[in-house]
Amino acid sequence: MTTMTEIPIPDAMSGTHLTPTRRATERDAEILTPQALEFLGMLHERFADDQAALLATRARRAAAVAGGQDPDFDPTTRPVRDDPSWRVAGCAGAPGLDDRRVEITGPTDPKMTINALNSGAKVWLADAEDASAPTWENVIGGQLALRDAIRGTLSLTTPEGREYRLRSPRLTDLPTIVFRPRGWHLPEAHLRVQHSDGTVTAASGSLVDFGLYAFHNAAELIARGRGPYFYLPKLEGHREARLWNRVFEAAEDALGIPRGAIRATVLIETLPAAFEMEEILYELREHAAGLNAGRWDYLFSIIKNLRTRGASYVLPDRNQVTMTAPFMRAYTELLVATCHRRGAHAIGGMSAFIPDRRRPDVTERALEKVRDDKRREAGDGFDGTWVAHPDLIETARAEFDAVLGERPNQVMRLRDDVRVGQAELLDVASAGRAGASVTECGLRSNVSVGVRYIASWLRGTGAAALDNLMEDAATAEISRSQLWQWIAAGVRTEHGPVTRERARVVLDEVLAGLDRFDGDRYDDAAEVFREVALGEGFPEFLTTIAYERYLAN
Repeated sequence: MTTMTEIPIPDAMSGTHLTPTRRATERDAEILTPQALEFLGMLHERFADDQAALLATRARRAAAVAGGQDPDFDPTTRPVRDDPSWRVAGCAGAPGLDDRRVEITGPTDPKMTINALNSGAKVWLADAEDASAPTWENVIGGQLALRDAIRGTLSLTTPEGREYRLRSPRLTDLPTIVFRPRGWHLPEAHLRVQHSDGTVTAASGSLVDFGLYAFHNAAELIARGRGPYFYLPKLEGHREARLWNRVFEAAEDALGIPRGAIRATVLIETLPAAFEMEEILYELREHAAGLNAGRWDYLFSIIKNLRTRGASYVLPDRNQVTMTAPFMRAYTELLVATCHRRGAHAIGGMSAFIPDRRRPDVTERALEKVRDDKRREAGDGFDGTWVAHPDLIETARAEFDAVLGERPNQVMRLRDDVRVGQAELLDVASAGRAGASVTECGLRSNVSVGVRYIASWLRGTGAAALDNLMEDAATAEISRSQLWQWIAAGVRTEHGPVTRERARVVLDEVLAGLDRFDGDRYDDAAEVFREVALGEGFPEFLTTIAYERYLAN
C-alpha cells in the first residue's frame, strides 16, 4: 500500500517554504517530511493572504456590533436561503458518517487516542483545538498518534508499566475519526513561513493542523474504508467556509484523492455564524456533512459580541443558563431545521457534567443531567450528540436509540414548524426572565475555573476535569468574558457590585486556597487572567495571549 509520504509533491509546487524552529519529539521527521512541508507551503502560498483578510473582516464586524449594529440575516444572500433545491453531500459516499448518534471528544495524545478509539462511540472528535493545549510537543505528538492509530499500530506503555492498545487494527471496527484543527485565528509559531516576497511570518495553526493530517492520512483513510473528515471551528460566516472549501479542493487535487472525499462538519459556535448557517452549508456543498451546536463557544461569542451593549445583554451565571433558555432553544432548533432541509446531519453539543467513579452520588447526578440533555436533543431532531467521557456513552446512546431505533439518523425529519428570526436569537434577556441571575457563587466560580484551567492549559492539558465538569478553552473563555462583562455593566450580586477591585480580592483568595506544586503555573495563569478578565481592553481570545507569552518560544 502506498503511503502518503511517498506521494511526490513537485519541487516547484510552491515558492513559500516552512521551517521548524525546534524539535518537538524524536519522531519529528516522520511528520515534518520535506514533502509534507512543501504541501504546507503550497497551502500557505495560496490561502494565507485570504485568511488574514477574513480575520480583518471579523474585527470590523465585531466593532460594528459593539457600536450598536445588531447581527442579522444577510439580505444579499437571501436567494441562497430561499432556494429550496440545493442539498449538501451529507454522508453519501462518506463511509462511517451515516450514524453519528454518539460522538466522544478529546485530545490526540496517545493515551486519549487509544481510549477514544476503544470507547464504543460511533465517532471520535480528535481535537487539536479547544481540548488541546497547542504546545509544539502536543501538535506533533498528536499527528504521530493519529498517523499510527489509522494504520493500526498505535500502542503505549506508561512509566508505571500500564499498557494501552487498540482493540482492533481494523479502522472500520473503531469509531470514525473526525479531526478538528485549530481555528483561523491561531498561529503556529514553531513553523516559520518564508513567503515568495521574502517576508517571514508564523504559520497558520489551521493550515498546519489540517495540512499535516490530510497529507499523511487522507489516502490511507480512504484505502482503509473511512475518509478524511474534519470539524471546522470558530467560523463566523460563509466567506470563511468558502475559504475552507477552496483549501479542501486544493488538497484533494494535490494529493490525488477524489473531489468531495473530504467532508466537513461546521461548528456553529459564534453568534455571526448563527445567522449564516444555510450560507455556510451552501459554500461547502460537496464537502459538507453537517453542523454542530457548539454551545459553550456560542455562549462565549454572545458575551464577546454583546459585552458592551448594556444590562439586557448580560449573561447570568453559566450554570444557570441551560439549553432550555429561549435564546438557546432558538439557536438549536434553527440549526436542526437548517441541516435537515439541506440533507445535513445536526449534531448536538456537549454536556459538561462528568461522572466520578469514586463518588456514586456525583456520578448519578451527572448521568441524570446528561440523560435529560440528550433526551431533549434526540426529541428535537438532532442526529447525534457529544460526550466527553466514555462512561457517558451508554446513557447518551440510550436516548438516541429510543428515538432513532435502527435508523442511522433522522435527517429526513424536517422541522417545518421552526420559526426563528433575529429577535429570538438575540433575546439574551430571556435567561434572566426565566429566573437566572448573577451571584457571588458565580463570580467566585468564574475566577476559580478560569485560573485553574489556564494553568492546566499552560502545563499542556487542554481538557481539564474541574469540580465534576469537563472544562476546555471554551468554558474558560466564558468564565473570563462573563467577569469582564459584569464589571463593565456594573452588575450586582447579593454581596454588592462586581468591580475590578472585588474581583482582584476574589482572585487572591482563590490563589491562596490552591494546593501548590512544582510547575503548577498558577502564577502565570493569574497573570493571564488579570489581563483578559480584569483589564480595560478585551482580548479576542485568551488562548492567543497565553500562547504568544508562554507557548510560542
